[in-house]
Amino acid sequence: MTTAPEGPVVIGVDSSTQSTKVLAVDSATGEVLARGRAAHVVTPERDSDPEQWWGALVEALEACGPIAERAAAIAVAGQQHGLVTLDADNRPVRNALLWNDTRSAPQRDRLVRELGGPAAWAERTGSVPAASFTVTKWAWLREHEPEHAAATRAVRLPHDYLTGRLAGHGVTEGTTDRGDASGTGWWSSATGDWDTELTALSDLDPALLPRVVPAGEAAGTTRSGLPVPAGIPVAAGTGDNMAGALGLGLEPGRPALSLGTSGTVYAVTTRRPVDPTGTVAGFADAGRDWLPLACTLNCTLAVDRVAALLGLDREAVEPAPSGTAAGPVLLPFLDGERTPDLPLASGLLYGLRHDTTGGQILQAAYDGAVYALLRALDLVLEGDGGADADQPILLLGGGARGTAWRETVRRLSGRPVQVPRAEELVALGAAAQAAGLVQGRDAAAVARDWNTAEGPAWPAVERDEAATARIASVLEGADGLLRRP
Repeated sequence: MTTAPEGPVVIGVDSSTQSTKVLAVDSATGEVLARGRAAHVVTPERDSDPEQWWGALVEALEACGPIAERAAAIAVAGQQHGLVTLDADNRPVRNALLWNDTRSAPQRDRLVRELGGPAAWAERTGSVPAASFTVTKWAWLREHEPEHAAATRAVRLPHDYLTGRLAGHGVTEGTTDRGDASGTGWWSSATGDWDTELTALSDLDPALLPRVVPAGEAAGTTRSGLPVPAGIPVAAGTGDNMAGALGLGLEPGRPALSLGTSGTVYAVTTRRPVDPTGTVAGFADAGRDWLPLACTLNCTLAVDRVAALLGLDREAVEPAPSGTAAGPVLLPFLDGERTPDLPLASGLLYGLRHDTTGGQILQAAYDGAVYALLRALDLVLEGDGGADADQPILLLGGGARGTAWRETVRRLSGRPVQVPRAEELVALGAAAQAAGLVQGRDAAAVARDWNTAEGPAWPAVERDEAATARIASVLEGADGLLRRP
């Protein structure tokens, strides 16, 4: 039986591509008191009805039972970049275009060109827009569905839409936060506001965009008729990556590496990131700092596929041969790759010998995936002059529980690693944002008090310079081949 909470109850929401998850949390201790979950449906075109998200949120809140009725504040974190268009009655004009919908790639190329190239975008927004960014989706809508664009009276991100529904906002009262706004392609990281030249470039009336709520301020209060009390503060909310960083209570320079179907690396920095190559997305965090982030497409799914092709368990790795004989190199770019920027690439295996074993090939797949992530992490951290090498890398995602993943990160990074015990970090980050409102404190500091990053840690081992040099050499030598389909 759950003990009585030591502090006010707060609620954190994670509205992702596939589902909505809700945590009711003791704001004093971070203890999860109740939880709920409800699924969404995504179409084959990779869009989704925002009304489904709202229904799922209500269902997940109801699943928390009476504890939700004691909530003192609530916050919503949502999938980044999605385009929600609302009509004059505050209803969706069409299904939302989601982050993983890349049909707007031609519009992205045009927008990048028309502003003057990648460096111009990076200097203005901190990022070179990918086809996932909201600005490219709006340009696609203007070109392919002009009737829907003409009917639009408000443009929102997924978390903004749910925040507005909780607060009962009308079509002219929308809000967002700087973290999620920084992934749209319309928000200037240089000025901290919407950039009217960028909205004009994509033919968007800036009056359709929401107000950016400063960190630590509420977006409104809950309306009546919900499974939570009426009149409690609704935090501004944020994007899922920003909420994940909040959930860990990340301080500047502490690196996080997420091992999922795709791989993600990020860290909070105090210096505004600007990467004209587009490798690092220069996002703002949900507070007053920055969250440079890089993503690889090929991570656990690609390595598991290699294991399946070899007929091996995913943990059945073997070390490369010692001595002068070099082990194999496997670049597991099975779906093309984003970091490095090789969208047409396929997997490449190099260095087979008569005595090469399946376990060595599998270890090479791990090495290739981790090498790409660590290279991206170096770029993420260089904005603050690098991080203290004694700081453990926080390993997140499903792969963080795997011994082969963990040991490969240790060996190729030469750094200690730590695996947080806390789960549902995005919803926990939203809960910390809500608790920050209740306590009048910085949300990341609240999460640090909750000790969300605590978990088993492993010390550093000597960095495998030979393996990293071997992968770098193969990657450089095969560049031309990897750029062809």
